[in-house]
Amino acid sequence: MDTSTINYKKMSSLFLQQSYIDSWEDYCRSIHQTNFAKWDYVILTASNEAQAEAFRMQIAERLKQKLLPASTTYAVIPDPDGKRVGSGGATFNVMRYLAQESGDEPVFARKRILVIHSGGDSKRVPQYSAIGKLFSPVPRELPDGRGSTLFDEFIIGMSGVPSRIREGMLVLSGDVLLLFNPLQIDGQLEGAAAISIKEPVEIGKDHGVFLNDGQGKVKHFLHKQTVESLREIGAVNEHGAVDLDTGAILMDANLLNALYGLISTDGKVDDAKFDAFVNERARISFYGDLLYPLAGASTLEQYYKEKPEGDYTQELHDCRTKIWKAIEAFSMKLICLSPAKFIHFGTTHELLSLVTQEIDEYEFLNWKAKVATTGGGENRFASYNSYIGHRAKVQEGAYIEDSYVLDESMVGYGSVLSNVKLRDVAIPAQVVIHGLPLQNDRYVTRIYGVQDNPKATVAEQASFLCSTLPDVIRQLGLKAEDLWEQDELDTKALWNAKLYPVCATEADSVAWALRLYELVAQKRSGKELDAEREAWLAMPRMSLCESYNLADMKKILAYQEDLKNRILCHEFIEKLLGGTYYQEAFSAFGTCDITEGIYRTLMQDAKEMDFSAKIRIYYALAEYMKQKNLVFDGHNYEYPQQCCFGEICDTVYEQAVKKLPDSKAYRIAKDEVHVELPVRVNWGGGWTDTPPYCNENGGIVLNAAISLNGILPIQITVRRLAEYVVEFESQDIGAHGVIRTKEEILACHDPYDPFALHKAALIACGIVPQGADAESLEEILRRIGGGIYLSTQVIGIPKGSGLGTSSILAGACVKGIFAFLGLDKTNSEIYEIVLCMEQIMSTGGGWQDQVGGLTNGIKLITTAPGLEQRIRVQEISVPEAAMQELQERFAVIYTGQRRLARNLLRDVVGGYIGARPESVQALQAMKPVAALMAFYLQMGDIDAFANLLNEHWKLSLQLDAGSTNRCIDQIFLACEDLIDARFIAGAGGGGFLMVILKKGITRQMLHERLSAIFQDSGVDVWESAFV
Repeated sequence: MDTSTINYKKMSSLFLQQSYIDSWEDYCRSIHQTNFAKWDYVILTASNEAQAEAFRMQIAERLKQKLLPASTTYAVIPDPDGKRVGSGGATFNVMRYLAQESGDEPVFARKRILVIHSGGDSKRVPQYSAIGKLFSPVPRELPDGRGSTLFDEFIIGMSGVPSRIREGMLVLSGDVLLLFNPLQIDGQLEGAAAISIKEPVEIGKDHGVFLNDGQGKVKHFLHKQTVESLREIGAVNEHGAVDLDTGAILMDANLLNALYGLISTDGKVDDAKFDAFVNERARISFYGDLLYPLAGASTLEQYYKEKPEGDYTQELHDCRTKIWKAIEAFSMKLICLSPAKFIHFGTTHELLSLVTQEIDEYEFLNWKAKVATTGGGENRFASYNSYIGHRAKVQEGAYIEDSYVLDESMVGYGSVLSNVKLRDVAIPAQVVIHGLPLQNDRYVTRIYGVQDNPKATVAEQASFLCSTLPDVIRQLGLKAEDLWEQDELDTKALWNAKLYPVCATEADSVAWALRLYELVAQKRSGKELDAEREAWLAMPRMSLCESYNLADMKKILAYQEDLKNRILCHEFIEKLLGGTYYQEAFSAFGTCDITEGIYRTLMQDAKEMDFSAKIRIYYALAEYMKQKNLVFDGHNYEYPQQCCFGEICDTVYEQAVKKLPDSKAYRIAKDEVHVELPVRVNWGGGWTDTPPYCNENGGIVLNAAISLNGILPIQITVRRLAEYVVEFESQDIGAHGVIRTKEEILACHDPYDPFALHKAALIACGIVPQGADAESLEEILRRIGGGIYLSTQVIGIPKGSGLGTSSILAGACVKGIFAFLGLDKTNSEIYEIVLCMEQIMSTGGGWQDQVGGLTNGIKLITTAPGLEQRIRVQEISVPEAAMQELQERFAVIYTGQRRLARNLLRDVVGGYIGARPESVQALQAMKPVAALMAFYLQMGDIDAFANLLNEHWKLSLQLDAGSTNRCIDQIFLACEDLIDARFIAGAGGGGFLMVILKKGITRQMLHERLSAIFQDSGVDVWESAFV
């Protein structure tokens, strides 16, 4: 290839690439811009009503997803009564539809009409017979993430054409993909315009070619002429190229009216005239009959000799006479597009070659071998909308579409799979396996060779799989009647041969297809061969033709949609599990909103996945539905959100409940127990103790126990009652109640119940077991020796303090109850029971609070990753002088505000589950900061500790901007010159603040500063001491 040819090819590719981009932009404008020129009608022709309905369903789905211009009218027109009336007859049928739509208005004036002839049987690519070749895959992922089809390419590629024409009809052939720039279309014409492209004569000899008259008009139509003949006629230019017929024809309103006049009287469709042109005997061809008279050098005599689409009949002769008379005066302009590309989806072998061997030639169009496919890695095979399992093996040169290939399945070299689900199945080389669900709830799987021509006959030695039809008949001892109906015996074509067993299940039909292959390949002999042959003959069987006509299109389309959803969901889940931020992971679904089908698939997948995957799917769905205000299956975002956080609670609870003690031996050992505990202040690692972060990464927290205003504020009392009831009291809020049934205690999930914690304590300690226990509450109390009075109070500390009061109060209850029962439980055992309590109450939360209050001193608390959290507590020994300095410089400030942790918990935990980058980075950074804090405290370096406290404060803000607010910022600003470090207690946003005072600054000085500025607002320093 010389340099000029290479440069031309490169420039041509760049031009077409830009044209592709421009077409996509025009397509987007056609959907979103009301003033953009659009088609008034997009009309598809179909061979029968079943195929038409299949087309309508696929168009309806695109309209539902807003993938087509809504102002355009879409119609699918089947051939009348399913009779084969030819592409010309189908065109007249389209005109009748347009006349009915127009009423008393002109039929064609001021209308832009796109007609796509798509009514063939697709005999040479039988896998598309049912869905129609028009909706067959194109190996391209569209910019919005969808896999493309021929129909989508037509709609996108032709989006710019309406702006080039004022009125008229563009007719396209449904099996030819034409790539060009619409700006090349000159819509100024009188009559018709043929759209052609320059192609080498070697390609032209297998297609139609136009002969230019030298004035830019068509002189002759040349159909499949030899290279020599094309050269002699003058159709080949100096570059060895011809004007190839692309099947794309523009017709103006005058020509359309002339043709319409053949089937109408006084502007209305005349049924008698219509029937004369639209019938099986005439079978008028659009290209051979309606266009031939437009060529400049055409003659009526030659017109009569043109090869018909069907048989040559008197009816066709009469029609040609009338057509000639009506339109002979019109001419056909020749529009030559260059650069442009013509891709014909002709035969199975051509399709396979295109998507495997030739795919790299179309890389500039973003075509690729694997589109919307899972698995397969770098293996050299092609696939579209297919789910390839990681254990499956697909050999080079194979093509898989709309299929599952699972478990240990193997697909041989150069084979084609379509619409099948394989599990542990081996497919031989060079065969096509195509599955069809039938309308009677049965299945058939068709198998034939990649090179087989279904149109071929026995007389033509039609190949079938690894043999020929004559040889198969002879070797298996078959009669022609075994394979063909009486009216098919004259032709005996592969298309009509009843070869394929009809089965009750898809798996059985696949198995029978492979058994048929083995029969033909003579894999068996003797009695075994005879038995297999008899079993096959005994099965109800169908041909390629019959099976496609009885295919259940609703099932096929539902299956393909479900498979597409499953592939998209697989990619989405892979992104989530790979740590992609959930909002970015939704890019797996392209630019379209997720559908109810995708929602169902994700919810189903989540149920079957492990803990980490499950919660991430639920969370991402909830956030997406919340942002888009979507409702699926009657649920808004709250349902998947509850599934997410409910799963966390349930999983943590299941781990904790395993260690709950056996309560059958419980007996009251003391008449009264009183427990007092400190509160805790958190310095480092807060939130790393919270599920699911701690379960997946382990946690590390540095905190300390303190008293406030000289007391231990967390206090509970457990007392024996003579009456067999449970009495609860919450002294700090003045609530009191008597419980007489077990059911009342088990109802502990209401966050507004003043006794939710009391109830959960009795459940978690095992006194009142969950589940279908036969004992009543009175029987339980009699067994253990008395009624129970449980009183709680948090002295002087408001709710939402951030000092861990709820969890520590829970710890105090558990500690007191076990002491009441005379059971000696370690703090570690109590930690786990308190964690269980919080899940029972559905409050969530981590483990650091109860540890902080139950264990005195400064502690570094850690856990390893795992659903079961084993808490390790290391007491931090601070040198005496440093401890004294810390006591003097540490101060707590009440903000006068409170913040509820329930929604905050979901926000922060959700940020981690959803892989929000700032959240993940902050949590990871907090752990080493907490460890360094402990180190510097052990070293006695309070200034270094203070610096780390400031660093941690920044990380907290990164994790949750709500940790602070204007009030908190003002408090810190008011005392900025008095402090070296600042931090918040708990989650922040209210409650208590913590500061490290500058050396020489006292709490009294801080008090005076805050009092002077904030006066009686409640902002003040509280007395605290390390316990």
